[in-house]
Amino acid sequence: MVSVPPTVRQHQASPPPRRFTDAEIEAAKDTDLPELLSSLGYHVKRVGRYHTTKEMDSLRIKDRHTWYRYSESQGGDAIAFLQHFLDMPFPEAVRYLLAFNGNSVDSPISPPMQRTRPPPLRERPPFVLPPRNSDNERVYAYLRGRGIGPGVIDGFIRAGLLYEDAEHHNCVFVGHDGAGKAVFAAKRGTWGTFRGDVAGSDKRVAFRLPCDPAQDDVHVFEAPIDLMSWLTLYEQPISNAIALCGLYDGPLETYLYEHSHIKRIVLCLDADGPGYEAAGMLDEKYRALGYKMETRAPPSGKDWNEYLKIKA
Repeated sequence: MVSVPPTVRQHQASPPPRRFTDAEIEAAKDTDLPELLSSLGYHVKRVGRYHTTKEMDSLRIKDRHTWYRYSESQGGDAIAFLQHFLDMPFPEAVRYLLAFNGNSVDSPISPPMQRTRPPPLRERPPFVLPPRNSDNERVYAYLRGRGIGPGVIDGFIRAGLLYEDAEHHNCVFVGHDGAGKAVFAAKRGTWGTFRGDVAGSDKRVAFRLPCDPAQDDVHVFEAPIDLMSWLTLYEQPISNAIALCGLYDGPLETYLYEHSHIKRIVLCLDADGPGYEAAGMLDEKYRALGYKMETRAPPSGKDWNEYLKIKA
């Protein structure tokens, strides 16, 4: 956890604890987040209907009062931001925000200082792929049970995009950067509902298929299994597709930077509230950058794997 910078801490010197009223807490939560982050030294920018920062491109600020960081699956209001990123206890965060907004408090408190540099971000731990199992039988059986075609599974395994880990027998979906180096891995349990990224994974790359320079489009999915479901349904060649492994579009930004010939983006996100909202924001963002945009939601079911199983 990041420690509170001295420039902030010295102006929050251990006031006597007291109970805040509901109105004070609501006033703290109602803080304008772009203004708060700018005061802390972050470089805030507006992208379409949301704000983000140069330092945390996976951060999304919606309606100026709520935030979500997709690379950490964390979000909340202004109080939660100070607790998460500056390690402030709840009472201290409320007092800080009341002072920032110019609201009076019963104990003397100086207004927060303008900072020229943002607080340091957490360092990503070293990335190490889980040990491989001697075979992929559990992974193969699990994915066949989800309706994924055997040819798609074999293709992923041969390409080094998928294997079974030795300890827990999870599916391990491996993401490679532009140089072909493994920098990301998403784990999916072959029983139960476990899922998670390997520590140190680079969320800016996530999971992708090899790029065919003869094709000028890219298909974008939320999860690798949805991508595999699409390939099973439509029997398309294994190229020019990425799985965000969430809704953070950093992997798409990286892919487009590395493959400048791409002209069209096909959004194949989930057919639920978050998927529709993300598709709308991404359509607006990348259309403004000059890309041709298309959105394809599964005709039925919540995602492409559900649709595959329904159709089967």
